[in-house]
Amino acid sequence: MSDFYETGPSKPVTESIRVDKVSPRSRRIHSLRAIVVIALAIFLLIPIFIMAMTAFKTRSDVVSSPPKTVFEPTLEGFVFLFTERAIITPGRITKLQEAAESGDLGLFDRIALKSGQEITGPSDYVTRLKNSLIIAGVSTLLSVILGFFAAYAFSRFNVPGKDDLMFFILSTRMLPAVVVTIPLFLMYRQLGLHDTHIGMILLYTVFNLSLAVWLLKGFIDEIPTEYEEAALVDGYTRMQAIRKIVLPQAMTGIAATAVFCLIFAWNEYAFALMLTSNTARTAPPSIATMLGRGGIEWSAIAAGSLGFLIPVVIVVFLLRDYLLRGVTFGAVRK
Repeated sequence: MSDFYETGPSKPVTESIRVDKVSPRSRRIHSLRAIVVIALAIFLLIPIFIMAMTAFKTRSDVVSSPPKTVFEPTLEGFVFLFTERAIITPGRITKLQEAAESGDLGLFDRIALKSGQEITGPSDYVTRLKNSLIIAGVSTLLSVILGFFAAYAFSRFNVPGKDDLMFFILSTRMLPAVVVTIPLFLMYRQLGLHDTHIGMILLYTVFNLSLAVWLLKGFIDEIPTEYEEAALVDGYTRMQAIRKIVLPQAMTGIAATAVFCLIFAWNEYAFALMLTSNTARTAPPSIATMLGRGGIEWSAIAAGSLGFLIPVVIVVFLLRDYLLRGVTFGAVRK
């Protein structure tokens, strides 16, 4: 008893446990990993930096050798991107210079005047970008909706030949686009779908559907069936159970699938080049074939690529929390 009063009661086990500190070796490893990740990110972003710099260079700075890293920024590339221009005749250049000195010319007109050109009207870049938004957005929406219900059926019901059907769906993504472009071109000409928004939406939806089914099936498989069975016992219909139980729990997978489908439809080049000409032409083929009055306008191409990159970057940034699980789904199972 004397020992008890001298030393006091023993401390709880939880208080006696000490958390081991991180060893210096572990800290060095973590620091090395961080350095490697940062260096890799910088290396992969070099083309983006070069593209952004080129968008604000003049034509002479773009083709200079060696390349200029320090230059006076200009909006010449964006002027060439958003406008159609013509060479100024000697009789008109004096009038335009007088208008520029008096402040009657706008910013884009003054920039075009410095290169000896006159703006004659807007370009079709905005229309091409709008076509990309419509086609990529609608096809992504249809792919996710149809893929969700198909994935739910494969996950919850005993479909005859399920494995064979899933492999057949996946096999539609195994062939490169150039292999099926000619048959699709001939078929679209016969059906009247060539150079139409509906034709491109249907095509991108079909190609994205296989990816959507495979991704969403993995997410739906992780949702316990007991929740739906309890809802059905309580009087819910199948659609009510899907809407109130499965859909909220599958939102992570739906968002990740939508990002992947959007990226494919947004960046697709071969089909857009071969199956469209004017009405439904999207931004990727139009940017790559952009020509100016004096040859290839590299600054305009860089400006167009930068503007084309911004919308999808915004979408990916907003849904960034879902991408990691979308890439690694099914890696860890309970």
